[in-house]
Amino acid sequence: MSLLEATRNLQEDLDGLDPDSLSREEAASFVERLREVVRGHDHRYYVQDDPLIADVEYDRLYRHLQTLERTFPALQSPDSPTQRVGGEPIDDFEKHRHPEPMLSLSNAFDRTELREWYERCQRGLSDRYGAVEPALVAELKIDGVAMALTYEDGRLSVAATRGDGTVGEDVTHNIRTVHRIPLRIPAGSENDRPPPERIEVRGEVFMRKSEFEALNERLVEEGEQPFANPRNAAAGTLRQLDPQVVAQRPLSFFAFAVGPISDDEPSSHSDVLDLLDGLGLPREAHTEQFDRLAPLLDFCEGWVERRDSLDYEVDGVVVKIDRHDYREELGTIADAPRWAVAFKFPAREATTTLTDIEVNVGRTGAINPEAALDPVEVGGVTVSQATLHNEDYIRDRDIRVGDTVVVKRAGDVIPQVVRALPDARTGDEEPWSFPEACPACGTELVRLPDEADHFCPNSECPAQFKRLVEHFVQRDAMDVEGLGERLSHRLVDIGLIETLADIYRIETSDLIPLEGFAEKSAHNLVAAIEASKDRSLSRLLFALGIQHVGKTVAETIVAHYASMAALMGASVEALNAIDGIGPTIAERIVDWFDVQKNRALVRDLASEGVNVDRQPHEAPAASEADLPLTELTVVLTGSLPERTRSEASEAIEQAGGSVTSSVSGNTDLLVAGANPGSKLRDAREEGAQVLEIDRPEQFERLLREGPPPLG
Repeated sequence: MSLLEATRNLQEDLDGLDPDSLSREEAASFVERLREVVRGHDHRYYVQDDPLIADVEYDRLYRHLQTLERTFPALQSPDSPTQRVGGEPIDDFEKHRHPEPMLSLSNAFDRTELREWYERCQRGLSDRYGAVEPALVAELKIDGVAMALTYEDGRLSVAATRGDGTVGEDVTHNIRTVHRIPLRIPAGSENDRPPPERIEVRGEVFMRKSEFEALNERLVEEGEQPFANPRNAAAGTLRQLDPQVVAQRPLSFFAFAVGPISDDEPSSHSDVLDLLDGLGLPREAHTEQFDRLAPLLDFCEGWVERRDSLDYEVDGVVVKIDRHDYREELGTIADAPRWAVAFKFPAREATTTLTDIEVNVGRTGAINPEAALDPVEVGGVTVSQATLHNEDYIRDRDIRVGDTVVVKRAGDVIPQVVRALPDARTGDEEPWSFPEACPACGTELVRLPDEADHFCPNSECPAQFKRLVEHFVQRDAMDVEGLGERLSHRLVDIGLIETLADIYRIETSDLIPLEGFAEKSAHNLVAAIEASKDRSLSRLLFALGIQHVGKTVAETIVAHYASMAALMGASVEALNAIDGIGPTIAERIVDWFDVQKNRALVRDLASEGVNVDRQPHEAPAASEADLPLTELTVVLTGSLPERTRSEASEAIEQAGGSVTSSVSGNTDLLVAGANPGSKLRDAREEGAQVLEIDRPEQFERLLREGPPPLG
């Protein structure tokens, strides 16, 4: 019988059921059926990410199970789905001796070292098996906490950390709260493989990046110290003495091997993976088998670039010989197997000394602090500067000049200082204060309420103007080929560009005297400038550098305004009424056009022949019909299923809503995901509507239909 059929039959039998009228035997039958069905839906939701029934149906089944277990206490069981909330705190962790050592791995850092490892394996097998090319299995190496789960008669009995490989810590009380780890195997009604009498499943406990960000946000809201990275968050959570705290934190698990097993041991690693699948245990989806070394090498190197596409941290690829008899022949050395190796990705974090903190001025006037560093290699690139984001970031992490700091390349691109290492301080480090005046023009800086950045309000600030010119000519804006950052700054410095309109007044004769220019190169640049006059209206609007007006916003606005002249006359109310344009963006646009110098700039650009009208290929005005979240001010808190915070915010704005970061009297709706912070309490105090979401379809329904009616 399928899970859906079992669910429907159970729902019919439960309809109108009075628990008090049941005998113990009847109750036991219902409890067993309920547990099996609820476990099946938990597996579909948490492991397969493919729920079969609506939340309200699941909740009804779950409450029936809770009621029966309360009514018949003798039927309560530690492997019931209702026992995920966590028990009483413990005083300390007990030690657990692994029945077989949990080995570590030797490392390979490039193709050559990986090939050398493979050739050593071939030599080690040659005496017994002759010349062989052993098949390989490659698995992404999750950056988490190694875990051994022991199941007896299908029930989770012990969960232990790796420890030193021989003795770990018993964290069973915490692991029982993790929804993605089954308390019973096989997990899910479609997994009908009988479990071994005893099996140890080995894998990795970790925290997804999106859920890590939501957890840190909640910790900060509650006045607690955030975690430095997802691995620390997972490790710190597992070491909690109170399992109820663990139950509120979003841990995940992937299985990748088995230890001792009472049944006949599988003959290959591929068979192990089939066994794990048959028992319904969650596995990482990108594991592959290779019959030859060459494509495996490409697989490993390819994931160096692709790893940021995942919602969890991976720091390498684990490569294993597939056949177990080959493994036995190769054996181990010290505490590492000869038959496996970790292909390690280049490190994305490194420690170095922060020698100074400097500030630069962005095109919108934002003042950005940057760390000057002793050069250090991070992810294969030498880094000597890194972002520090803003004043709050520096203050909250107590980062000082002279500190030893951890530097990370975010997304393998932008270096940032992650944290300082206070234990390395000598006493010579100096706290840093944000400057009061703009370093480029001396104007007093301002910091707007509810914003993290300081701004230089001087629109004639020379540093801002250089950044603006650089932005104006970039590919996604006016796309002036040949006029890059260095040349645009140079033309500003020599006075050839004093306003954006001056770009279109440059002549060949102005450029030829400059170093690096000849007649042909000067002619090419002038021709490129001329060609940019025909860019679309949305590109021009984006190029002007109005705060919060990115490419998508510019395209949305141009769909409603056919010319720059029409946009100049727009009101905040009219702009705010456009789907996807909130009050903040509307105010920034109106404020920009209220400045006479900016209006004059638009007129000057038009007089130089720059297109200021909507072109035929640009979208016509969108329908005026209200979207589901029109005029609603929405605040997000907690971790939403299947969406990052930025993705959820964008979706809400596309549905007509406006997303703000804090709860106030103007908040209409608080959308609360898993582990909500203090915003949930604030919203209730303010009387805002609260929509708690724990399933993807709830959020999709909100986007389609708007919030449910109150009451």
